[in-house]
Amino acid sequence: MKKLKQKPSAEVINAVVRLAWHDYTTFEAIEKRFGLSEPEVIRLMRREMKPSSFRLWRERVSGRKTKHRKLIEGHLRKSKQIKDDELF
Repeated sequence: MKKLKQKPSAEVINAVVRLAWHDYTTFEAIEKRFGLSEPEVIRLMRREMKPSSFRLWRERVSGRKTKHRKLIEGHLRKSKQIKDDELF
């Protein structure tokens, strides 16, 4: 298991935790903005949160379509909420 390169600042940690809790912020968006992969976000959340809060978050995001960009795109196309040229 890869370790984080260096401990992010408190501001970055707060921003990542806030975005990770948000239903429509994908792991890909977090990686693009902060350079943290999904496993790194999970490790950061485990380290920074109380165990009960971490378990609640993991239950919430596990298998959730909205946390992965490709699944969101497919869902939005299928429901005709957006057109192909309007994607992110």
